[in-house]
Order: sequence, then C-alpha cells, then structure tokens
Amino acid sequence: MDLFQSAGGEHQPLAARMRPRILDEFFGQGHIVGHGRLLRRVIQADQLSSLIFYGPPGTGKTSLARIIANTTKSNFITINAVLSGVKELREAIAEAREKRDMYGRRTILFVDEVHRWNKAQQDALLPWVENGTVILVGATTENPYFEVNSALVSRSRIFQLKGLDEDDLYAVGRAALTDPERGYGLYDVTIDDDALRHLVETSAGDARSLLNAVELAVETTPTAFPPPEGERIHITLEIAEESIQRKVVLYDKQGDYHYDIVSAFIKSLRGSDPDAALYWLARMVRAGEDPHFIFRRMLILASEDVGLADPAALGIVEAAAAAFDRIGLPEGRFHLTHAALYLATAPKSNSSLGFFEALAAVEKEAAGEVPNHLRDGNRDKEGFGHGEGYLYPHAFRDHWVAQQYLPTGLHGLVFYEPSDQGYELSIRDAIERRREAQIAAVIEDPYPEVLTYSPPDGNRETWFRRTSAGENAILEDVRRTVFEGLRIPRHSRILVVNDPSGLLMKEALRMAPEGGVWVTSGAERAEALRRMADSLDPADKPVVISAGPAGVSFEPILAELGAARMELVAGRNTITRSDDREGAFRCFADCLAPGGRLSLADIVPAGSQRLSGLLDMDRFDSAVRSAFHEAEEMVYRCRHNVLVDWSESDFPGWCAGAGLELVDSSAREYEEQRTLGREDIERWMDRNGGEGTYGYELSERMDGQEFERVKTAVIATLSRQSVPWKRRIAYIRARKPQQ
Repeated sequence: MDLFQSAGGEHQPLAARMRPRILDEFFGQGHIVGHGRLLRRVIQADQLSSLIFYGPPGTGKTSLARIIANTTKSNFITINAVLSGVKELREAIAEAREKRDMYGRRTILFVDEVHRWNKAQQDALLPWVENGTVILVGATTENPYFEVNSALVSRSRIFQLKGLDEDDLYAVGRAALTDPERGYGLYDVTIDDDALRHLVETSAGDARSLLNAVELAVETTPTAFPPPEGERIHITLEIAEESIQRKVVLYDKQGDYHYDIVSAFIKSLRGSDPDAALYWLARMVRAGEDPHFIFRRMLILASEDVGLADPAALGIVEAAAAAFDRIGLPEGRFHLTHAALYLATAPKSNSSLGFFEALAAVEKEAAGEVPNHLRDGNRDKEGFGHGEGYLYPHAFRDHWVAQQYLPTGLHGLVFYEPSDQGYELSIRDAIERRREAQIAAVIEDPYPEVLTYSPPDGNRETWFRRTSAGENAILEDVRRTVFEGLRIPRHSRILVVNDPSGLLMKEALRMAPEGGVWVTSGAERAEALRRMADSLDPADKPVVISAGPAGVSFEPILAELGAARMELVAGRNTITRSDDREGAFRCFADCLAPGGRLSLADIVPAGSQRLSGLLDMDRFDSAVRSAFHEAEEMVYRCRHNVLVDWSESDFPGWCAGAGLELVDSSAREYEEQRTLGREDIERWMDRNGGEGTYGYELSERMDGQEFERVKTAVIATLSRQSVPWKRRIAYIRARKPQQ
C-alpha cells in the first residue's frame, strides 16, 4: 500500500492533512533543508543517493519522504517496516528491476521505521542498494548506528532531524488554523495567545502532537462540528489545557535517549555537580527507567570515580540499594536520591527533597536537549560528534573542572541546598564557588552535535589528493589558519571569497560534505575552478561564481546566494586591493546567517618586503641612502595607493561598522624564495609610474644622473635573482550576532 495515498481526504486527521507537499511548506530542520543545504539541492535536482532520516516523532521524517515522492521523476515505492517483511521487499525489488530494465527509470524505496526490520530483513535489502537497483530512503526514530545494519549506514547519507523550535511550532499551529484547504481556515476560529503558547510549549518539539491538540481543541469546542454558519470557535487556555494534558518526555529505555541521559547522569556525578545529577536522575525516574539499573551504575561509579577518596561511598550506595529492595517505589526514590547526592558531593545528606524540586522542574519545564558534550559517544562519535568537547574532570586539578551539565535554558537552577549541619557545612562554600564557576564557564556549546553524515567517497578523496599536489608551505599555513578551530557542523553553508587556486574551496568541501559551498574568483580562474571540480558528483560540486577581476564583487555573489545565508564566509586577499573596505565588511555581514562567522587572510603590503631589505645599501653614499629610505616611506604611506593605506589595526572599526563582533585579529610574518623578473623591477623603478611608486618618489629626491645610477644598480643586483621575500599576512575572525 502506498503510504502517501489519500485515505478519506477530509476525514483524515489534521496532522495527515497538513503534511507539507513541497519544500516551501516544510517547517523546521533548516540545518538540512534550508536554502543552499545539500539535501534541499539534491531533492530539487532529483539527484538522490541513499538517505536515512533519524529523529524523534513529529519532526518531519515521513513528510520529507512525501516531498521527495512529489518531486522526483523516479519510480517511488513505500514500505512500512512494521507492516511489511521480506515478501513485500521482494515485490518492490522486482518492480524496481522492471522499471530499470524496461524504461530506464530509477526507483526510490522509502522504508518507514526501518529500524523495525531485523538484521535478516535489512540484509535482504543491502545487495539491491549496493548494485543501484533501488535508492534507499529510510526513516527511523532510533539511532541508526545502533539499530540499522552498519553496511546500510556506511552507504547512506544520514540526516538527523531535531525537535521543532517554538517559532516553527507557532508557524505550524497558525497554518493549521488559517489554511482553508487542509486546515480550519473556512471556520471562524480564534485562539487566545496564552492558549497557543501552552500548546506550543507542551508539544516538546513534536509537530504531530501540536496538530493533534489543535484538532481536539477545535473540533470539541462547539456542540457539533462543523459548527453552524456564523458560529465562532473560541479556544481559551482552559480548552488548550484539556486538549494536551502533559508534556511529551522523550525517552526510550532501549534507544539513544537512554544512553545519552545515562551518560549525562554519570558525567554529572563524576563532575561533582549535584544539581545536574538530580535533574538527570529525575528524567530517568520520570521516564520509567529500572531503578536497579541506576543503582548498578552508581555502584560502579562509587569504586571507579570516588574510590579511596571516600571509602564509605561504596557501602552507602550498597546500603541504599538494599533499602530500596525492601521499600520499593514510590518511597524508594529517597534512596536513589540519597546515593546520588552522596556520590556527587561525598557527604551524608538529608537534602533529598531536592529530588522533588528537580522532578517538578521536569514536569513544568520544556524537556531540555542533552548538551552534546554529555552525550554517549561510544558508538556514534564519528557520525554525530556525540561527546565532543567533554572535559574529563580527572585531568584537572582537584579532579574538577568548570563545565555545564544542565541543558541549555536550565543553567543556574539550584536543586540541592547543602544544610548548615555536619559535613555539609564544610562543603557549602566549595559548592557555591563551583556553581559560580559553572555559570561563567559556558556561554554556548562550542561543540555542536553533528546532524548529518555522508559515507566515505573514494572519488572525493582522490580528487582532494590530486588537486592538492604542489601547494607550498605558506599556502598550506594560510589554509590551516583560516579554518583552524572553526567547529562548524558538516551541514554548514560556506562562502569562499576570492579563491583563484581553489586553496580554500577544497577545505570547505571537506568541512561541509552535507552542506553547500560557494566560491568566487575572477572570470578566467572561475572557469578553471569549475573544471577542477568536474570529476566530483553533481551534489558535491561547489557553486563557482565569477565575481569581478579579483573575485570580490559582491553584487553577483549576493544574487547567486539568493535566500541562502552562510554559517561561514572565508576569504583570501579579499580586502588587499579593495577601495571600499568598509563596504566589503558590510557585504560580508549581509552574506552571513545570524551566528555565522567570518575568517579572512589578507596580505598587508605595507608590512611586507621592501626593496631596501634586498640591497646592500652600504654601496651608496649617505645622501642616496637617505633619499632611498625617504622615498620608500612615501611609497608605503601613499594615501592614493589602496594597497598600502590600511593595516590590521583597522579591523575593529570595519567590523563595528558592519555590525560584526570582532573575535580575533593577528598577523604573521612569512619568508619564501622569490625570483624577481627584470620587467617587474623596471616597472617598479619607472620614474613615470606616478605618485606612490619607487621610480617616481626616488626621482623626486635625486637628480636625473643619480637616479639612473641607482636604477641601474637595482636592476643589475636583483634582476632574475632568487631572493628571500618577506610577506606579512593578517588574519581576522569575526561573528555576526544572533538575532
């Protein structure tokens, strides 16, 4: 059966009727389907390779498959793994082979809830994916690294979908209430602001949950639905609260959330953070985790991370576990709390009531995402970057380091208040100091979770090696410095400005294999860059923009970008020859998405090699030496020469004028061997070269005969000679503020 066939049209649930049909109707997931992202491009170009969509319910996995079905010219077959097995798979493969052999059409096979198939069923699919008979599009709520055949994972691009944020949920709710074709736009429906806010906040990122609540609220408010003509449907907060009784707690005792939350709990105990420990304990208890499992993990931690620093810890946890076996739930929660608090602070404590404050926070606060550095990275660190950035406390003095263990949005909450009795009195000040340090430690997560993955591509790696041959040490250092420390996600959009050699383009393609790369260069070099990328797959190719002689004209760049805005703008020598550097920085800001970063490397001619440094100036008399140095100073201070009328000290002002936050600026000195051509030296020494040139400034400071003698000596000394040439390169990092 086709998963997307209409089953009754208007009698379908609201969530089914409101499924997006095209990308422009799709809400959320901008990190994978935003303008310029890889997935959006391959869907629009109908160039799909095998994909796996992974994420919680209600985030749009099946909707994306439906959009693909509506967009592609390929044969599209759908299977639900809950309802289908090997028999249905064989029928789909037979149909795919027939379409390929008779009509030359590709087949896209969408398998919903692909994790529900066992290993044998998934193995049956593998050979047909490998030989190209079908292109797999799988959807799963479970971590594919855990539940999907590793061979299928290695051959697929993986896109992780996240719970919708509040802005997206508001948009979904309003669309449902105003759409006359699929929603309630034909009826006079009003909803109070606090009612819609309640529905959004309690949907916990699940669009389906929100739409179900809206449907229930609308269709149960009047005495009959549809209501008589002219009757108003008014949804109040009270009606909204009845329509969606409680928050959705994302937790699966066998899946990814289980491992992430357990990992966060253990790391919070190890990090001596009782507030975070109570929060994650409350999440596990509220979700129905087996208390014996929690005690087992705490027993391990009592020896592994507390050990002889407090020999009583193991006995106390064991006693709490034994007491729990005698008492059971619900009172046994005190013993779980007792053990967790002891391990986190190493005192005996009667402050277990803090657990119920944490539980109350779970009940009334939106369920926060596990910070990425606390997630379990044992099996999927390479794919999703889980656990990246976690600071191991034992590696620091006093076996503690300031880092956040609570979700973003809950920083600073206090669940555990040490009493003024006994041992707790001695630890009170230390806990307060640690809390203050933790609040200051993290403004934002510098190690974002990886939301996409592409299988290794031998063709791409061969291309990188072949096109990188012969790059010299200075260029390598420039490339490394421009991208150094930029922890941008793999699905990022990157604009590389003025890259005639492809130096930065290749690094951008490595960093954003599921994002998008735009690169600008002058017209001649732009065509060379296109030829350089010809051997890449169409979906991997950068968009090459011809942007003026130096590749920095922003009109064609902005026109080519359209609605896409960049997570990173990187460039080389973008402002060296510019006559409007303030305008260039404003254009950089226009190209960036909120929170996007700018990283530039530019030669500073005023700080680079001077001719006097290559000559034996002692061969000239003092008057000539003085005239030469004076002329050289004029060359490098000429206000009419855009090459020398700036330095890295101007960066703060340019950034401020463009609304960018300056993160860092620096300069490095490089030296390389350079052979000077006779024609270059003659051009520099041309007395008719105009103000700001060596020839002109020297001729102004000595008589004609002396000038000719100096010119002849310079040409004879340096022409066609290999000389050590110094170069100063300025680096700048800036950031566009979040809006």
